[in-house]
Amino acid sequence: MRETPQITNPTQPEFWRSPLRGPWLTSVLGIVLLVGLTLLFVTGLLSYAAYNPNLAPVNDKTPDKGLLGFYLFDWPTDPHWLYRLNQGLHVTVGIALIPVLLAKLWSVVPKLFTLPPARSVGHALERISLLLLVGGALFVFLTGVLNIQLEYVFPGSFYPLHFYGSWVFFAAFVAHVGLRLPKALRVLRDRRSRNDDGEDEELVSPRPAEPSISRRGALGMVGGGSLLLLATTAGQNFDGPLRHTALLAPHGGDEPGSGPNGFQVNKTAAMRGIRPADTGEAWRLTLSGPRGDDIRLSRDDLLDLSLHSAALPIACVEGWSTSDQWWRGVRLRDLAALAGFDPDRAAPDVLVESLQLRGAFRRAALRDNQVRDARSLLALQVNGEDLSPDHGYPARIIVPAAPGVLNTKWVSRLSFGELR
Repeated sequence: MRETPQITNPTQPEFWRSPLRGPWLTSVLGIVLLVGLTLLFVTGLLSYAAYNPNLAPVNDKTPDKGLLGFYLFDWPTDPHWLYRLNQGLHVTVGIALIPVLLAKLWSVVPKLFTLPPARSVGHALERISLLLLVGGALFVFLTGVLNIQLEYVFPGSFYPLHFYGSWVFFAAFVAHVGLRLPKALRVLRDRRSRNDDGEDEELVSPRPAEPSISRRGALGMVGGGSLLLLATTAGQNFDGPLRHTALLAPHGGDEPGSGPNGFQVNKTAAMRGIRPADTGEAWRLTLSGPRGDDIRLSRDDLLDLSLHSAALPIACVEGWSTSDQWWRGVRLRDLAALAGFDPDRAAPDVLVESLQLRGAFRRAALRDNQVRDARSLLALQVNGEDLSPDHGYPARIIVPAAPGVLNTKWVSRLSFGELR
């Protein structure tokens, strides 16, 4: 019996022998990604807007964004859980889509090797969009996962890399959807594995191997992988026992401690170079405003001011968040008034500076609407107890709906004024 010669050239259709590949499987995976990736792109844009990048120069991590920042708006403070929901969806859905993305790339990989490279103008456009789509998807998902895992090994800042990469990826995604969506819907409607026009014949092996699983079984495995990733990631958005189920999250298994300060932190005081001497009796908060003279306040001075409380969560760009914690401190609007502004008439922006010696966001800016909100505090206490060093003692910012990095810890100076 003659053996079938082994094909080693991937440009030959016979090289690809899986009987699972075909228009139906590719179309199902494509529809799932159409919904999921659109959600990721929208939540990603909103996450970027939440940083208020037009507050130059401190918050703008992509100064050359140009027209790509056309949609930016003043990030609201209501509802107070807005960023928590947005970033939780962005990260959790992104992680859960990884098996679907990999399965989709596997299903279309023969198309990357077909010859000739272009049979028509439409086919050339499809091949270009596919190459950009594959490259963009791998880049965006890889940088996103590395950032979530706090592995900062990028050849530059995460923010511009992920921002520009996302736009390139989504442009290719839109082009590819425009070219392929009508055909995908027709395949799903007709429930056929091959189109009569033969345009997708390169997906179907001319020499298929014996099947070991059905296409529906393969989809079940992909769905099971996504559910597993969902179950081991989503818990980072909750306090209590559920947080320990977030095995793939960098802080999922952390034990934040007990008591009023026993909730998640991202960076500890030691990691940021905060020494006990920096936050002791000698610490002072410096306020500056339109009068040009600085006001220096001790922690006792702040405690003697009118104190207010607010129940707010902390939500981080890496996707984790806490439930509402009960914060108590001085309203930012009251500190603005002390610095010489009338927040009822014209609340100013504020530049917040931290004691931390290293790391991003040693300085962060907040918009006037965030200063004006009565729940925006320079917090001194949480859940009825003084802040712990890891939660920002002697004072930290807490603002409704703001990303965690803008809720600056170990605050040393507040400069009120126009920053735009």
